Amino acid sequence: MPAREELARLRAWTAVPAPAFVGGNRVSLLEGGDALFPRMCAAIEAAQHEVWLATYIFHDDPAAQGVVTALREAAGRGVAVHVVIDGFGSLATLPMLRQALEGAAVKLEVFRPLERWYAWLQPGQLRRLHQKLCVCDDTVAFVGGINIIDDRHDMNHGWTETARLDFAVEVNGPLAQNVHATARAMWARAHLARAWREEVRTLARAKRPARQALDLLRQLRGGSRPDIAGTASQPMQAAFVVRDNLRQRRAIERSYVEAIRGAQRRVDIAVPYFYPGRSFRRALRGAARRGVQVRLLMQGKVDYRIAALAARALYDELQSHGVRIFEYTPAFLHAKVALVDDDWATVGSSNIDPLSLLLNLEANVVVRDPEFALALGQRFDTAFAVSEEVQPGPARGGGMRSWLRRAAVAWAANVYLRLAGITGRY
Repeated sequence: MPAREELARLRAWTAVPAPAFVGGNRVSLLEGGDALFPRMCAAIEAAQHEVWLATYIFHDDPAAQGVVTALREAAGRGVAVHVVIDGFGSLATLPMLRQALEGAAVKLEVFRPLERWYAWLQPGQLRRLHQKLCVCDDTVAFVGGINIIDDRHDMNHGWTETARLDFAVEVNGPLAQNVHATARAMWARAHLARAWREEVRTLARAKRPARQALDLLRQLRGGSRPDIAGTASQPMQAAFVVRDNLRQRRAIERSYVEAIRGAQRRVDIAVPYFYPGRSFRRALRGAARRGVQVRLLMQGKVDYRIAALAARALYDELQSHGVRIFEYTPAFLHAKVALVDDDWATVGSSNIDPLSLLLNLEANVVVRDPEFALALGQRFDTAFAVSEEVQPGPARGGGMRSWLRRAAVAWAANVYLRLAGITGRY
């Protein structure tokens, strides 16, 4: 039976594209918006041809206003500037963003807008644009988990003294072309949807913007992995991995699971929202049983209580197999990063829960480089040092109570996925 189950798991991955690593890149780790936004604005200011930006949240605080200024000035120089934001994540600030960009030649699109009440009834509204991407002239790109909002500003809890823990990467080199293609595709997808609605309302238009957008989208199909100059033997090797609702539905999950299955010494994962599927949990348990040090960094300062309860429902199961769990308490945790051994690391937008792994549009960069892994490992060690380790034991309740908690969360997750149109057990 174990051999048969393993064969079934291997067959399940055959339809998932493997990460396409490309060499010749320089990937820099950026901690927090204080590190990201100056580098991003400098790249936008240096852009000569085009800028593409995709984000879940685009706020209106001073950090976001600095990005708006850079975008406006780039457009004023004749640079083609395209921005796409998520209709739910940026719902509250969309009017202010439109006002801030008024008069500028910035082309703003909204992915699945929710400005009218009946939009909530349309299919697919549970599937959101959760990527955080910026690419300038397809030579420099930024990917990560940081929204366009100050790290000390939380939309639900207000301003805090300590910045939340979050990361992004700056990519210089051929991999930026992958990010460029994906950002363009996201903008075109949002533009196509809007243009189509406008055409339906007006019956026909001379320029046919919906057809133009559809042509662009067809050109970019599969564009997150175009042919790129450079060989995988050159440093630094990196892959741009996206999760979409087409052929790359489980690409990010596959990257994680295969790296964990091959781990020999260390697996560190930091993520705010954690409720992985069975294959992911099996990989974590298996690594810990092999003697690999497996550490999870979770929220100690909770922003969404339901999400925290879902993660904690798995604590007993994982700890019983040797997985160590820490809760980060100095500030909110928003990082989505992982480190395996001394040469595999990922930074991106994907949480490890049903929304990110099966619904939302996500994007991660996977880096195979010892120096980058060392830099991320140092950040992990610093974060673990100021976190509280959750001690295993009966204090949280074990046995039947623990099983019932997991069953309740699993039932709720599957109901949510079915409402979103996803079938099969998670």
